[in-house]
Amino acid sequence: MDDALLFDARARVLADLAARDHATAVAVSALEDAVAQRAWWADQWPEGAQYVAGLVAQDVQDALLERVGRWPVCVDCGADAAQHLLYIQPDLGGPDPVWVCEESGDVVAPLGGL
Repeated sequence: MDDALLFDARARVLADLAARDHATAVAVSALEDAVAQRAWWADQWPEGAQYVAGLVAQDVQDALLERVGRWPVCVDCGADAAQHLLYIQPDLGGPDPVWVCEESGDVVAPLGGL
């Protein structure tokens, strides 16, 4: 697998963690674990390399939910809305993953653009 894709995935997820003040040691550790696991996965399925960035984001989101709570939380729906998450779409990542509000269904930002 092309290491540039892994570096890009790591940088984009790290940018989103930092944008939401969530780039803690726990989160960065989860990110490093996700990148390592997806590197192996992509070596096994080279045609899936285009999905790596979105899958890394989903892996980090899942790991943080188990360890520290929900991330990233939607801030676009206003203060009156109940706290809810953003999710990566399409589900398998795809070449251009975006964060989508689970309540409104609106695209909030591309991965790396929170």
